Amino acid sequence: MMRKWEGGDPGVPNQKTPTTLLLTPSGEFHSFGFTARDFYHDLDGEESKRWLYFEKFKMTLHNNENLSRDTPIKAANGKTLPAVRVFAHALQYFKTHALQELSDQTATDIVNEDIRWVVTVPAIWRQPAKQFMRTAAYEAGIGSADNPDQLLIALEPEAASIYCRKLRMHQLVPEAPSPRRLSMRQEEPVEIISDPAVIECADPKTHIIPDAPRNSFCGNPATCTRYMVVDCGGGTVDITVHELMNQQGSLKELFKATGGPYGSVGVDQEFENLLNSIFGADFIEQYKLKRPAGYVDLMIAFEARKRNASPFKNNPLNISLPFSFIDYYKKCKNNSVESAIKKYGQKNVKWSSQGMLRLEPSAMFSLFQTTVHMIKQHIANILNNTTVGRIDYIFLVGGFAESQFVQKEIRDAFSPYLKVVIPQGVSLAIVKGAVLFGLDPTIVNVRRSRMTYGVGVLNRFIHGVHPPEKLIVKDGVEWCTDVFDKFVVSDQSVGLGDIVLRSYTPAKAGQACSIIHIYCSELDDVHFITDPGVMRCGSLTLDLSDSKYLSNVPRRREIQTRMVFGDTEIKVTALDVVTGTCVKADIDFLNN
Repeated sequence: MMRKWEGGDPGVPNQKTPTTLLLTPSGEFHSFGFTARDFYHDLDGEESKRWLYFEKFKMTLHNNENLSRDTPIKAANGKTLPAVRVFAHALQYFKTHALQELSDQTATDIVNEDIRWVVTVPAIWRQPAKQFMRTAAYEAGIGSADNPDQLLIALEPEAASIYCRKLRMHQLVPEAPSPRRLSMRQEEPVEIISDPAVIECADPKTHIIPDAPRNSFCGNPATCTRYMVVDCGGGTVDITVHELMNQQGSLKELFKATGGPYGSVGVDQEFENLLNSIFGADFIEQYKLKRPAGYVDLMIAFEARKRNASPFKNNPLNISLPFSFIDYYKKCKNNSVESAIKKYGQKNVKWSSQGMLRLEPSAMFSLFQTTVHMIKQHIANILNNTTVGRIDYIFLVGGFAESQFVQKEIRDAFSPYLKVVIPQGVSLAIVKGAVLFGLDPTIVNVRRSRMTYGVGVLNRFIHGVHPPEKLIVKDGVEWCTDVFDKFVVSDQSVGLGDIVLRSYTPAKAGQACSIIHIYCSELDDVHFITDPGVMRCGSLTLDLSDSKYLSNVPRRREIQTRMVFGDTEIKVTALDVVTGTCVKADIDFLNN
């Protein structure tokens, strides 16, 4: 493991560093993580407006449905840069940091070519986001298009699962004592009702029905054959369900990876909503633009309180408001911050005598409530799914899982029905599992396809079956157009190494390139590429420019494609059937 990161907040352990990047006014790399955050914070107010400061930018790849190589990211000062450059700067910093650390620890000059790199991504990211990360990594010098196998893309909950299966009892966090409950007005998202065999959730139609008694934890998770990993990160929560298949510890995915944008950033957003309610959304937006370093300082103060908040403590939490905030509010509103807080009129939000924003425990809990409710509801939805069957354990991992609020809420909701297990150092479970995945990328033998993938084809038209508007006639033959030829369907089990074969014939003799559009859908019951929910997501390009064919093209040239869907990324190879030679084939999800 790398040594602890430089910088950070007093009293908070820094096993991870925040996703913050600082570029000079000319766009050159300056620093990353705590160093970037603290340097930017110390800049003069006017000077800071020239620097490019990016934070919490990973969610750009999840939120943007039209992700491309040109997708921009906005810095704190409002200026934009191509996202691929921002990610490449961050990854290049990691690469340099890791190589230096390894060289120092081993007293050997470790170079890039000595390393197999593993980059982890949320499992709920779609193919464009995964390809985007690979593109940014290549730009950072991690692997290359000529040596793609030097870089592996690992799915974060899978990596956590690989790590969890090797744990022993002493590596688990014991359940916290249960002191008297704080008096907090709250919506109970998961309610235990009189029948002990049923959990009723917020949706009255939703129930969790355990189909087998849970076993006692025996000290080695390798003996628990079916378990769920809930990876609570900064931006997203990823959930996967695995089954141990054999003594070697190979894993089979039982339910397609799922989740959503329910990470700790949601708590930050709730805090910003609170600030909007107290001081006005127009003021907060102006403050972020005019005093960007001050806003960073404010969120640093909140982050420290957020991470130390606990449902087992009754003391209020004081958040220091920067002087620039107090001063700017007075200039803009001709009023004091203290008056605004008093006018807000909530008993659990006050202005302290020390000149700070004081949140009572119930106010801090309410900032977590919406996000944690969504996590619990998502877990319940999976447990309710009849295709999943019995699950013995839930492993809670990820940086957000360090929160005692999150731990307590998950345990309270699900402990009566299965074992909730929290490893020591939950925030590092993914990166440790990623190393194990790098040592053996075949450890997950069976995965579930997140989406339905295929292409549009012509089929013979069948009257009474096909819609009349899909009828076209070519050379006197009736065809049905826009038929969705599926390669895999959503939630289909796909084994490692399983391939999908398709053969294509170029439309014209001497054609140097063939481009085939790929479509996807979250639904499995789709029939045409024009159906609702079906979208064009990528393209398959076959390079047919072999010089010997340009002068002597056979009447029928058959190209056989082999697509692999059982890996963490979709991969393709192609073969010229006539000559038995490979044809260059690329699958692109970033250029639609």
